[in-house]
This record gives sequence, C-alpha cells and structure tokens, in this order.
Amino acid sequence: MGKFPEADARLAEINICRKCKTRNRRTVDKCRNCGSSYMRPKRREIRAKK
Repeated sequence: MGKFPEADARLAEINICRKCKTRNRRTVDKCRNCGSSYMRPKRREIRAKK
C-alpha cells in the first residue's frame, strides 16, 4: 500500500462507523461519535473509480 509497513499496520487498526463514517480504534465496541455498534474494518486497498 504505502512506503512504510509500520504506517500501513497502524492504518489497518481502524474501524469505520457505517452510520456516521467516523474513524474508531479496532478495540472499541461502539462509535465514539454516535454510539452505534455497526462498524466495518477500514479498507486496505484503494478501490478504483468507475
């Protein structure tokens, strides 16, 4: 993905709230912004636009 594997590992430790799109740590159960528990892991590769 990037030049530095340390930075890539750090970016992979993030969950994204599906409700409000806030970045959260991987260890939390609820979103820090809206309180929703509906989370997804951050995508590791950039998707190409159509």
